Order: sequence, then C-alpha cells, then structure tokens
Amino acid sequence: MTEENKATLKQANAAMAAGDTEGFLSRCTEDVEWTFVGEKTIRGKADIRAYLSQTYGKPPKFNVSDLIAEGQFVTALGEITITSPDGKETSSWYCDVWRFQDGKMNQLRAFVVDKK
Repeated sequence: MTEENKATLKQANAAMAAGDTEGFLSRCTEDVEWTFVGEKTIRGKADIRAYLSQTYGKPPKFNVSDLIAEGQFVTALGEITITSPDGKETSSWYCDVWRFQDGKMNQLRAFVVDKK
C-alpha cells in the first residue's frame, strides 16, 4: 500500500502545481483535515477549497526532496513558494505528514518554516 499512497500524493501534488484544486481534492477523503502545526486546523473539502482560494494567487511551486512511506503514512520533505492573491511571494521549507484512509489522503500535519 505504501507505493500506492506515494503515487497518490505525487498525483495530488501535480494537480496542485497545475492549479487543479479539484484534481487535488479528488484524492482526499470527504472529511480530510489539515493541521498547520502551531497555527490552525482546517476540516473538510469545502473549507480547504476556501483556504486555497484565499491563500494562492497562482499555483504553488514546490520541490519534494524526500518522500518516505510506511504503513498508512507518507511524509514529504521539501521547499514551497506560494504567491498570494495580492502577489506577495513566500518561500518555506516544509515537512508534510499525510495519513491515508482507503487509498485517499485523510489527514495532514504540516510543519512549515519560512525561509529568511
């Protein structure tokens, strides 16, 4: 199952990078939950869709340096650059820990550190 989960995350990331929010969300469970550790938690596809539209002015640019899978978890380490709707660019390092349920992404714990 670990290779299938890694493939699903790669497909979801490709959709996000292409600006295909619905393609990304199609790989998530209905009750998907994103926790930005130390900041906030977003629950459900509708709230994630709203968050993405408020946060991304254009698709994010990211580079996954490591993808590690074990059991129901896939961890992605990398760098991401986000451009907000007002054109401000922010670059960060991240570690995303995804938990999968029935082949779909169900829970994210994101550890994000701004590059300074």
